[in-house]
Amino acid sequence: MENKKEFIIRTDLALEKSEIVKEQKGTLGDGVETIEEEKGTCKITTVNILNEKGSEMLGRPCGTYITIESEFLNKNDASCHEEAAKCTAQCLNRIEKFKNAKSILVVGLGNWNITPDALGPKVVERMLVTRHIMDTVPDELKNGGVRPLAALSPGVMGITGIETFEIIKGVTEKTKPDVIVAVDALAARSVKRINQTIQISDTGVAPGAGVGNKRAELSEKTLGVPVIAIGVPTVVDAATMAGDTIDRIIHEMKVSSEKGSEFYAMLDDLSHEEKYSLIYEILQPYEENMFVTPKDVDFVIDNLSEIIANAVNIASHPGFTIEDIKKYCI
Repeated sequence: MENKKEFIIRTDLALEKSEIVKEQKGTLGDGVETIEEEKGTCKITTVNILNEKGSEMLGRPCGTYITIESEFLNKNDASCHEEAAKCTAQCLNRIEKFKNAKSILVVGLGNWNITPDALGPKVVERMLVTRHIMDTVPDELKNGGVRPLAALSPGVMGITGIETFEIIKGVTEKTKPDVIVAVDALAARSVKRINQTIQISDTGVAPGAGVGNKRAELSEKTLGVPVIAIGVPTVVDAATMAGDTIDRIIHEMKVSSEKGSEFYAMLDDLSHEEKYSLIYEILQPYEENMFVTPKDVDFVIDNLSEIIANAVNIASHPGFTIEDIKKYCI
């Protein structure tokens, strides 16, 4: 029998990794804690990875991962978008390294020519950059109202021929920000979280990791500056979608079958390897290169980039409201 690769569920969301561990083991143990809360139309889940045991369990560095979920993020609802931006700004300010920073560099990761990967560059287009005009800012705004903020969209190596890390490292050494905010598109395990979820973490980011194209890590360890990552899952791995579909089909067949029957027992005994064999046979021609995104992704990415840009702008410049930001940023 032909050897088959292990079926890996791709996700960049710490929340989803914690859900997978709970499904498999029934508990997260003492290495991870989760806190849930509701704010208007937004559900906020904080996953704290407390030690090496938790880090190994979730496959993520120790730190804080804040997930904001709202079914209105990908809909045309201005009031809910504003609420989501304010909620995201509040969550961003929970991270002390951002809240206490005197200067900020916002980096929009991704390829501006590919819509599901263009979130970062589109956020940068809407940032209220102030680093170059701080000498002219009134004193009353300088004192806590406006911070020096610069923004950069380094593109991808296929366009520039330069590793993204090298560009950011050079700019960081020259401009010396106190914190870097890196915005990137992510991959999710669940279709329902596509374009409906924002994740904030204080552990940095590995660009392209969710789609199997991992680049050099952007973190305090590699850059010498704290890196806050903000991301939205815009794609889901086709193999993961097929796996979820097969699980649902099996569940429905079990519900429709008589418990204790031979057919029910066969479904109940279907192993992980047998499920993977079905997925492999369906997707084998595409191997690991197929990712799925909604058909209205252009419209959704525009909305999401505005939400995140507004959040970072008002969190970075407490002296401004969203209404003020809209006057200066397109």
